[in-house]
Amino acid sequence: MTPEGISQLITRVSLRDRNAFDALYSSTSAKLFGVCLRILSNRTEAEDALQDIYVKIWNKADRFAIAETSPISWLVAIARNHCIDILRARKPSSSDLDQAANIAEPSANPEQSSIAASESRRIYDCLGQLDQARASAVRGAYLNGDSYEDLAARHKVPLNTMRTWLRRSLLKLKECLEA
Repeated sequence: MTPEGISQLITRVSLRDRNAFDALYSSTSAKLFGVCLRILSNRTEAEDALQDIYVKIWNKADRFAIAETSPISWLVAIARNHCIDILRARKPSSSDLDQAANIAEPSANPEQSSIAASESRRIYDCLGQLDQARASAVRGAYLNGDSYEDLAARHKVPLNTMRTWLRRSLLKLKECLEA
């Protein structure tokens, strides 16, 4: 529909013409719903807002000045302002704050950091007790994510030998860490 046609519909709505209101709704509701949805980011809330907006349009149609603004801009301004009012009216509930208190700090506390550093030193000390090639294979497999095939090729040993190296090395690491 043309801007002139929308202007005529708004003028007729100001005279309480229900048929003009139906036609105005049919021709502009998709655009105004898009505005509401973009601002509110919630389909149900946007649908509710759209109903309130058309009540405002019905009540304020006599305030539309044809010469001053485009009709679609006037309608979008009503929709936008209404949605912004909805956003402003939202108050953070106290339950949100109560839930926030239960959220754990993502970083480790000093005690946890100390324990992790100690465990890391123990693991590296135990890795130092392994043969250099086997320690390198363990680091490659479990720290770097290298495949057994890649490790076997790098160390120039058969695949099953690499599996044996890793299994035995893990058993030695376990013994060392338990000691």
